[in-house]
This record gives sequence, C-alpha cells and structure tokens, in this order.
Amino acid sequence: MSSRTPRLEIFPDRITENARSVIGLCRSHGAQVACVTKVTAAHPAVAEALAAADPDQLADSRVSNLQRIAEQGIQLPRLLLRLPTPSEALEVVRTADLSLNSGLATLQRLNEAAGFAGVRHGVVVMVDVGDLREGIWPERAASLLQVAARLENLDLLGLGCNLACYGGVIPSVENMQKLIEVREACRKATGLELNLLSGGNSANLPLLASGKMPKEINHFRIGEAIVLGRNVIDRSPWPGTRQDTFVLKAEVVELEIKPSVPIGETGQDAFGGTPTFVDRGLRKRAILNIGRQDVVVDGIEPLDPGILVLGGSSDHLILDVEEAAEPVKVGDELAFYPGYGALLALSTSPYVQKIVIRG
Repeated sequence: MSSRTPRLEIFPDRITENARSVIGLCRSHGAQVACVTKVTAAHPAVAEALAAADPDQLADSRVSNLQRIAEQGIQLPRLLLRLPTPSEALEVVRTADLSLNSGLATLQRLNEAAGFAGVRHGVVVMVDVGDLREGIWPERAASLLQVAARLENLDLLGLGCNLACYGGVIPSVENMQKLIEVREACRKATGLELNLLSGGNSANLPLLASGKMPKEINHFRIGEAIVLGRNVIDRSPWPGTRQDTFVLKAEVVELEIKPSVPIGETGQDAFGGTPTFVDRGLRKRAILNIGRQDVVVDGIEPLDPGILVLGGSSDHLILDVEEAAEPVKVGDELAFYPGYGALLALSTSPYVQKIVIRG
C-alpha cells in the first residue's frame, strides 16, 4: 500500500549532490556559502543533506526553523536571514550565531539580549543597492555603523545586500561594486574591518560563473539553485545540478469528459480573480486531491508532458489529461515537479505528507 496523498517526496542525496556542486563554484572564488533551508521549512532531511556538503553556515528566515536545526545537533553556524523583530531579540541571540540587520533600534535590542544571555552575536548590516527590499540606504550606512560599533555585545562582521527578490534587480558588477564602495566608506568611518561581504542569493551565481564577480564579494546565501537546481534569473537548469530533488504526488478523485469553457454567466472565482478559458472543445479532465491551500497551482510541472494544469480551487487541482501519455483513471497518482513558490507552500502545509527517499 503506497503512502497517502497528497505527498511531497524528498530526495536528500540529490540535494547533497547539488550543494557540493554549487559550493565548489563559490569556493573557487574564495567565498563562503550559507545554505538556505527556508523553502522546505528546514525539513530535517534537507538540513542534513545540506550539512553533508560542508557549507559554512545553514540559514533560514524563521527562528523556529533555526531552533529545529539546532535540536538536530548539526554543528554549523546558524544565520537568520529575515530582519529580526525587536520583540524576538532574546530568541534570536540564543538560536542564531549571526543575523542580517538594517536598523539601529533592533541592533540595540539584540545587544541588550546578547548581554543578558551572556553571548556574542554576529551582525551583517544589509545595504539596499537597488532592489528596494531590506537594507539601509547606502548614504546612511556609515553613520549607522558608527553608532553600532559601540554596542559591546555585537560583532559587526560585514555588509550584505539582497537582489532579484522584491524588485527583481539582477546582480551586476555595478551593484556589487556599490556594496564594496559602501564597505570602504564604513571602514573609514569606524575603523572596523567588516571582512564579510555577502553579495546575495542564488541570483548571484550567473555573475559568479561568468568570472565577473568582484573578488571582494566573499559570501553567498544559496537556496533555490541547490534545492531545486535552478538558475533563478530564468528558472533554467543550473549546470552541474539535478532538478528531480522533490516530487509532488496527488491522486485522481474524478475523471470526466467536459467542455473547456464554463456554461453560463461568469463572475469572480473563489479567490476574487476573473478566470479566462481557452475553448478546446470537449476534453478529458481530472480532478486531484490538492489545491491552492497547499500549493501554488501554476508553479507545478507535470512529469507527463501531455498533461496540462488548468487551475485549481482551495482543495482541488484541475487538469486536462486528454493527451496524457498513459490512460488516467480514478485512484491514479500523478507526479509533478514543484517550482520555488510551490515547494514553499507544500513544505508549510500540514495537509501534505513528507516522505524521504534515499538514493
């Protein structure tokens, strides 16, 4: 009897293989790598798979996920990616060895918490070089560092930036050089070394592979390129990696021949959208036992290229299976490769079973 559906099958050995390939590229540049666990909610098998590739840190955006990694006994420094809230300062310094920050008020709270906990906490100050997500504006960085340098329980390790997330700005020689220039201004203002320059995420790999990444950029925070084997600029396969690291399985609960276009006057769907339809005539349609509560339905790719994802409601996935390579029947399990957003949702959904498959 197979495992229940829907389920997410995880292949940790393939993830380790990807991690070694990507880490090798970064190390050839002389850079450290923080492997990011957040898209899988720090699933223990994924954290172990990444740790097996010997990165410099494991990173996540949630304190609770870092706590889970610590409880596994993985002996690697833990990096908190999301800017800490002042209210969680004590949890942060007790759980994370270092964190990304951009505001003085939070740094002051972290300093107080570190003193109370009797620990030192590492800080990477984020600089906004154009993507307009987190980070202090470049012209204000030196003044922030001057004040932060007086916080006795914090180690100001360096500066970082984030790109290709909110604004979709692609890493370039120009914006990497901007981070380097800000570091020089901060060095002059504070006398601190600020040795670590964290250039960003998986989006930095194409620039790195081209040989154009400035040598001063010596740290990367890599998630998707490892766990999914994708170039995040265009989602093409990243050289030297596998893309079959995760597979979603869901079960057919209905199979009917139906029109391609709804009959009657239409309005908004259950999520407030106004759907559009392509008239393909009568088609064989399958409904599966997973929906938008559990997955980004337009972020999954059927393993059978003849199957089309039409859409979904909160609990159902609707497919066109007219041209499926093998006949589909009720009770069949169909398989999909998840993209980043889909994997994020699948990992956090309590309704999706997670199964680890070795080898």
